[in-house]
Amino acid sequence: MYVTRWQLGHGRHLELGSKALLMGILNVTPDSFSDGGEFFSMDNALAQARKMLGEGAAIIDVGGESTRPGAEAVTAEEEQARILPVIETLAAEGQAIISVDTYRAETARLAVAAGAHIVNDVHGLQREPDIAKVARDTGAGLVIMHTGRDREKLPDVIADQFLFLAKSVEIARDAGISDDRIVLDPGFGFAKDAEENLQLMARFGELHGLGFPLLVGTSRKRMIRHLSGGDRQSQDVGTVATSVILRQKGAHIFRVHNVPMNRDALAFADAVLEREKGSVG
Repeated sequence: MYVTRWQLGHGRHLELGSKALLMGILNVTPDSFSDGGEFFSMDNALAQARKMLGEGAAIIDVGGESTRPGAEAVTAEEEQARILPVIETLAAEGQAIISVDTYRAETARLAVAAGAHIVNDVHGLQREPDIAKVARDTGAGLVIMHTGRDREKLPDVIADQFLFLAKSVEIARDAGISDDRIVLDPGFGFAKDAEENLQLMARFGELHGLGFPLLVGTSRKRMIRHLSGGDRQSQDVGTVATSVILRQKGAHIFRVHNVPMNRDALAFADAVLEREKGSVG
């Protein structure tokens, strides 16, 4: 697995590859599929962010609009009112590397101004392409996610990844974003059925042909519930299993709800990978 430096906003960076990194999910929403309402208040959101940092999260991903299927859309103003105070407070405390989970260019601009280091766009720059200019102008790191929503997909899951993400990378490069600021996310669960998600996981190694570090987000999604059961403990166990599998296949960053479980499992996976590398050498 190659090691690379991911350049982020505000002069920060992360080393990717040598160890799995965790991105803690912070949904400042009343209706997210797993934890909607738990961290909707400012105090609860900040407490959860600090807890995840203490547990080993390298990044806190702050979102103000649920991306679950069928979720009610919110206005840009409501999204910003939810997340900007949280981002500003976390940034002032100085410990966290902060990601903003948004597809809106103006929300991204305000979030980076408030202290966010990363823009995480679940529409892969293809809903509001001006978000790429925001990333360029602010120097933010960029997560570009694949989605199958509102478009006709190719029947082969990997071919569709390459089709969609190549277009997204072209948008980023045309905007003047350097490759060392880009991470790709294959978008597990986003307009993908159970079989497509399993195929994507089985063939995950092929995504390295895109030439960028890879972030994955399987945590507590329907694909997990399909095999593991409906209660939260079962979902977390299933998530951990996918994290280990995907780490072995070369994923760099893991977007999760339960930081300690994934931290411990991925530490073991990293130890095995290190021994494998030593035995090959």
